[in-house]
Amino acid sequence: MSRLILVKFLNINQNYFNLFSVVILLTTLSSCNKFKLKEGDLLFQDLDSSPLCEAIESVTFGYNNYNISHIGFVININDELKVLEAIPPKVKLTDLDTFLFRSTDSNNNPKVFVGRLDEKFKHVIPIAVDYCLSKLNLNYDEFFLINNNKYYCSELIYESFKSNNIFKLEKMNFNNLDGGKNEIWENYFDELNMTIPQDSLGINPAALSKSKNINIIHFYGNLDKKNNTTFTN
Repeated sequence: MSRLILVKFLNINQNYFNLFSVVILLTTLSSCNKFKLKEGDLLFQDLDSSPLCEAIESVTFGYNNYNISHIGFVININDELKVLEAIPPKVKLTDLDTFLFRSTDSNNNPKVFVGRLDEKFKHVIPIAVDYCLSKLNLNYDEFFLINNNKYYCSELIYESFKSNNIFKLEKMNFNNLDGGKNEIWENYFDELNMTIPQDSLGINPAALSKSKNINIIHFYGNLDKKNNTTFTN
């Protein structure tokens, strides 16, 4: 083999080696950066499944003004991550992918972001998990009331961490964010033959997303977002 041919051969192989090295590096970095859920993580969801979800989003605003109408709690069942959630008609366990892809953005990515408890509260997660599991199959709380042995999604999360005062109840709002009446909520409670519990103590997924005791650590996709930054509630 002539010296010129040998040099060309070595250069070609060096280029292939460099390209291969870059591919390996990118693959490694991608693997290192891949997000991993943990037990105790909170999944905040922009759920587009019903007028009720739209009504929830129309009277609340979440972290960075994102629309949030539902929340689930990640738990480990036999080394498999599941989502424990209160969703009509009951408190139930849901497969992770089923939960995530229940509502997706234009790129078919889940309209979900993840909140993780501050490290100082890590020790209370097993207690919260046990509490939630003890409520499996109880009825969904369509009345949005505390202490009636039924649970709506954010109420279940609040109650599971209640003994450690991680989340706080606040006055519920069923009016539009400009202060006007919300027709969907008026019709909803009329059908239940119930007075709207405006200003009663309660909780909602959007409020939980703004808690100082959790960190928002990952977005699976793009959630809808309110343009306004000033509200009356």
